[in-house]
Amino acid sequence: MPKIVAILALPGVQLLDVSGPLDVFAQANTEAGRTVYDLRVIACRAGPIRSSAGVRLLPDEVAGQTRERVDTLLVAGAPDAATLQLAPRVLDWLRATAARARRYGSVCTGAFALAASGLLDKRRLTTHWAAVEALAQACPTVSIEADSLYVRDGKLRTAAGVTAGLDLALALVEEDLGREIAMRVASQLVMFFKRTGGQLQFSRKGETRPAGRSALQEVQRWVAANPALAHRVPELAARVGLSPRHFARLFQAEVGITPAAWVEAVRVDAARELLETHGEAPKRVAARCGFANADTLRRAFIKHMGVTPAQYRRRFGGSAEPGGQVRARD
Repeated sequence: MPKIVAILALPGVQLLDVSGPLDVFAQANTEAGRTVYDLRVIACRAGPIRSSAGVRLLPDEVAGQTRERVDTLLVAGAPDAATLQLAPRVLDWLRATAARARRYGSVCTGAFALAASGLLDKRRLTTHWAAVEALAQACPTVSIEADSLYVRDGKLRTAAGVTAGLDLALALVEEDLGREIAMRVASQLVMFFKRTGGQLQFSRKGETRPAGRSALQEVQRWVAANPALAHRVPELAARVGLSPRHFARLFQAEVGITPAAWVEAVRVDAARELLETHGEAPKRVAARCGFANADTLRRAFIKHMGVTPAQYRRRFGGSAEPGGQVRARD
């Protein structure tokens, strides 16, 4: 019998959170030469589902009406998922369906619906990088892997932002049908079978925005404007007339990280901009951003972004050529 894959589309759902995984499962049916997956879109209430793009989806069923056993349950996210108040009957349906399903999970901010239903307590998961803090506040017992594209924890499967739903669906196809069919699905959909790095390479979190009292913000702006300078604690402390020890303690308390960690983050941001806008080689980027050498830049970049500078440059740098090719300077 086909495995029922049910995707709960929240009000205001992001279309790709629904259509992306569905296309992966549908292509798996084609590659397998049989109907492995019976695909269903579930609504929270009767009637069309208006997406965040304004397009309306016609659901197959309404939560609570599904009588057949669901094999895989996924909740698709919405831009305002963190503030949505789902009806008790929807949360009851989520809990009951997840309990009977072989696996369940979420795409992007669909994790907030699972959190509201209690299905994430003490679990390991991921969500969109911009929603990590809000989800951690909504469900303090969870362990969030902020850089992962998708995470498997027992029956739970969670995907990061939007297009990561395709990565998750492809991983589920590989679980069910094996590597060969999953690779054929990826080939047909012109997607990576395994993407390099995590989701933080796409983030714009702004960790290096000035914070704390005005004197500390002035120092932070100075560092951001001059990333190639040494920026040792004694020199930074002197700019605000404090002792190095007092400055370091005050910076940690008000900004949340040490001065050295903040300077490193600023330099990575500066390197990122050069790689994106100029496609410069890592060796030149390192010199312009205050890193001792290309190896130091590489280690810092991997720590913050999950990929090497060269990989990041190939993905985001240079200028587009006809046919979608990217030209980047070596």
